[in-house]
Amino acid sequence: MEDKTLLDHLQEELKMGLKGGLYHQTQIKLAYNSNRIEGSRLSEDQTRYIFETNTINVEPEETASVDDIIETVNHFTCFDYMLTHAQKNLSEEMIKEFHRILKRNTSDERKEWFRVGDYKARPNVVGDLKTTAPGKVASAMGKLLAAYHQKPSISLEDIVDFHHEFESIHPFQDGNGRVGRIIMFKECLKNDIIPFIIDHKHKLFYYRGLKEYRSEKGYLMDTCLSEQDRYEAQVDYFFPDLKRNEPESHPNMDRSL
Repeated sequence: MEDKTLLDHLQEELKMGLKGGLYHQTQIKLAYNSNRIEGSRLSEDQTRYIFETNTINVEPEETASVDDIIETVNHFTCFDYMLTHAQKNLSEEMIKEFHRILKRNTSDERKEWFRVGDYKARPNVVGDLKTTAPGKVASAMGKLLAAYHQKPSISLEDIVDFHHEFESIHPFQDGNGRVGRIIMFKECLKNDIIPFIIDHKHKLFYYRGLKEYRSEKGYLMDTCLSEQDRYEAQVDYFFPDLKRNEPESHPNMDRSL
């Protein structure tokens, strides 16, 4: 019998509906942190409560955004979709489906100009940086994916490179960060690389890394490597005998935040 990969284990736990395992923990922490980076006000406990009970716990005098709740539930569904299709090659159709799942039934979907599951119709920016014009997004995404799939093998740096280029294109009107981070998780699993979750507490390191990536890759790589170490500790707890590829050596990179 072949050794199971991390993807095999996560897919198995998903099918089993196993509670308290790595899949369970990953769902909660990825949804919480990825949404929190984008401004969600739900706590990790509330995110856990939604995942485990399909209800929301709100303290007296406290309110919760309906969009935050919907996008949390959508993120759980998107993660399951990603796990189910993780071995497939990344494509424009898959990326658009990630976006459709994440943004469906939100207030954005009620806006006539907002394209859920399709590329943006209006120009947007990331911080103060201009992104690819709407009319050029399809071509830019096609070129990005073609170049990525031409690589003979995929490394963590290739995945982070792709993430930076994806976020620079910013193909969707909103939700690009969440889609981009789901893509990174998927590609790590597909290529037998330990994935990672960007902690919302480190979002300033993450944003700086994206902004300065073309001149200094180290900032973003440091952040991703540090988060990878944290997720690897979780993997080792649940699957101490898991065999995997040896991590790449990245000299002069500080893996602590």
